[in-house]
Amino acid sequence: MSERCVPRAIPVVGYATVGTQDEQLPHGGFEGQAEMIESACERRGLSLLELVREREPRRGGALERPGLGYALGLIAAGKAEGLVVAELARLTHSVSDLGRVLGWLSRCDARLVAAGLELDTEAEAGRLAVRTIMEISQWERERLAERTREGMRAARQKGPSNVADDPELAERIAQMRTDGMTLQAIADRLNAEGVPTVRGGAKWRPSSVQAAAGYRRRPASDKFGIPIREISATKRMGLSA
Repeated sequence: MSERCVPRAIPVVGYATVGTQDEQLPHGGFEGQAEMIESACERRGLSLLELVREREPRRGGALERPGLGYALGLIAAGKAEGLVVAELARLTHSVSDLGRVLGWLSRCDARLVAAGLELDTEAEAGRLAVRTIMEISQWERERLAERTREGMRAARQKGPSNVADDPELAERIAQMRTDGMTLQAIADRLNAEGVPTVRGGAKWRPSSVQAAAGYRRRPASDKFGIPIREISATKRMGLSA
């Protein structure tokens, strides 16, 4: 008598966050999200390996969240084959960032389930919804990049380029620095979005981000911590010892 073939349970990782906008979302707490994720896995025959819980940061992109990075790392390592969330908003509140996360999952051929929306990329309707979101995300990134380019063109017509001529870009760079992003990370983000540099160049570097943000190097000091410029001025005035 042949053994009955039992379908393999697909291993997935769950991701839940609690943030400042929870009052606007159903099942806002960890427990409510955990129930939705576990129920969705049970209905679909998925094996929940781990439920990653994370306090949503007030600032910063989705791909900079350590908890989400850990969950995606399990997928990249082949330990999980999909991601399950209660709501897509748990991944990020940014359409642009959401498109990046969905694009990453799509390239990894990883399954995505959003329990509250009954969205499952195993079904054609789910895949279509994800493709639509990714297209909107791409459009949003292109729109932001074009607005930045228009600001740069207008600034060049006025005279020497300065980030102050594009308040939106200046504010964005300042916000990314406030979020704790390094100069290199900011340069990589702007390059990925096709944002031209302040001088109209094609590639951002840490130095160009630093210049655009208005940061200045601290003047060199002698071994006692006295700025060299001050020492030079003192010598010119004949006040040095």
